[in-house]
Amino acid sequence: MSDPKPTQTPIIAKPSSGDNSGNRPANRTAAFRALLSYAKPHRWMFAAVFGSALLAISADLLQPYLVKIAIDDELLTGEHEMRKLIILGAVYLLMAVVSFAFGYLQSVLVQRIGQSIVARLREDLFRHITNQSMSFFDRHPIGSLVTNESSDTETISQFFTQVLISLVRDGLMLILVVAFMFSLDARLAAFCLLLFPVIIGIAIAFRRALRQSYQRARSQLSRVIAFVAENLSGMSLTQAFRQEQEQRRRFAEKNSNYLRESLREIRTSVMFNRTYDTLGNIAVALVVWLGGLAVLDNAIAFGVLYAFINYIRQFFQPINQMTQQWNTLQSTFVSVERLWRIFSQEPEVKEPSADEAVRPAPAAVRGAIDFNGVSFAYIEGRDVLRELDLHIQPGEFIGIVGTTGAGKSSLVNLLARFYDVRAGNIMIDGIDVKRMPQDDLHRIVGLVQQEPFLYSGSIIDNVRLFREEITREQAIEACRLVGAHAMIMRLKDGYDTRLSERGSGLSAGERQLLSFARIVVHQPRILILDEATANLDSHTERLIQQALHVVSEGRTTLVIAHRLSTIQHADRIIVMRNGLIEEQGTHATLLEDRGYYAELYAHSRRGGTLSHAEGRLSV
Repeated sequence: MSDPKPTQTPIIAKPSSGDNSGNRPANRTAAFRALLSYAKPHRWMFAAVFGSALLAISADLLQPYLVKIAIDDELLTGEHEMRKLIILGAVYLLMAVVSFAFGYLQSVLVQRIGQSIVARLREDLFRHITNQSMSFFDRHPIGSLVTNESSDTETISQFFTQVLISLVRDGLMLILVVAFMFSLDARLAAFCLLLFPVIIGIAIAFRRALRQSYQRARSQLSRVIAFVAENLSGMSLTQAFRQEQEQRRRFAEKNSNYLRESLREIRTSVMFNRTYDTLGNIAVALVVWLGGLAVLDNAIAFGVLYAFINYIRQFFQPINQMTQQWNTLQSTFVSVERLWRIFSQEPEVKEPSADEAVRPAPAAVRGAIDFNGVSFAYIEGRDVLRELDLHIQPGEFIGIVGTTGAGKSSLVNLLARFYDVRAGNIMIDGIDVKRMPQDDLHRIVGLVQQEPFLYSGSIIDNVRLFREEITREQAIEACRLVGAHAMIMRLKDGYDTRLSERGSGLSAGERQLLSFARIVVHQPRILILDEATANLDSHTERLIQQALHVVSEGRTTLVIAHRLSTIQHADRIIVMRNGLIEEQGTHATLLEDRGYYAELYAHSRRGGTLSHAEGRLSV
């Protein structure tokens, strides 16, 4: 049975918005029930698994019974009819073949079901994460999300391919073993059933310890992964400041904590499993003793004792198999809870409802922007922008300057609607951005950031962002426009050169040129440059300036400037300070006013940066 299309809403995403109480038993049960609902499309394959397991186990359990018949009805009676023994041997061999064939079929079906379910779960999780607002990524470390997408989903895969099959196969086997034992000797079978309270008591005694030990180990593993992800992404800084030894020490500490908790988990698990092994051996010894006395008293036949010893071993085999899956079951509960907490979080930036949505035609967008009384805070009570008013005309070139923390990036993040305003509104051509579907808004608003991100893939794919409707010729023309063509043609494979993760192998300036070409080819009506020239050398900056002059023609352009020289020719310069607009005007008029901008400009001409200027100007 085919899986539902990946575009469907994740089945597991059931809780209400903002419900992060995944540790509560009610939510835990609901999360697990939601997980099991992923198995619903495969119900017929599960029926086939059950049927295969029933046939395989029945064939397996008939084998000791056939030996019992051979012993009691042939060997011990003295008849020794070779024909009957050959028939019993042939039937025994047939049962072995049937057990193997249907056991193999059962395992293949279970693996197919499990992998299909987890593949869909991973798709749903990845889609859910990518649909989240930027505030979600502010709260969740990347390493933790990688653990959710890889390790937690793999644990759930083990639930379907190991735990679930064990519950079906071993539970069925346990029932049939008890039935066979009662058919042989009810008294011995009843004696064996007396062990059930002991088995349940052991399970209860170990349950909490197993769960806690796994949770501690899992938590330490997540910290190790998050630490590694953080350090690998900042390796240049680590090496530049000679932090290798300190980071190794911190990693060794986290790794040691994980090792300690893992060993504690293993000790608890081994103790749990060996307890059942010991209990099984004691049960076999008692059956041999009691059954042997019964054989000597002629109360039961020797073949019955032989078969019963085999069944008592098989009685503990499924119990032992199921207990060995206890850790996986516990880890599944933990993983489901972790995924539940992710799935339970809805994006803070929500799509407009169908009756409120406005979808302007890209060609009709003029690019007028209005910030009306906008207030915003990343953390409640600490406003970054306070009742800000700003009105930008279509096609206007706006430079935005200010020291670190002035609110420059927040301004453009709100325009791109990575976050929502706390108060006020933002309008594009008189339409509130909250009423625009995000796909439409991001076609209108193009963003080039200070650190350009490139995907693993060819240069041509990175320029057109894997959109096949954009032709190769259009992408190449965009690269010519921004001055990247000559650089690309110097590479071995030109536009088909494969880039590794984050575009390593290219300089910061070359990566930035590709991100500019990306903007050109997608033709947004509003262009935002968030300190996009901060890391460029003077030659590359001149190329960017030339390309920017062409690209901004007829478009509303907002440039956050790290270097004031970048925006000297802007139609208007917005000077921000402490979340407010301190001054605005052209470069010349602002210098004439001898205000805050003039001080920033004077400082930058002495070789300082705007971030350094803050301390001096606040004195």
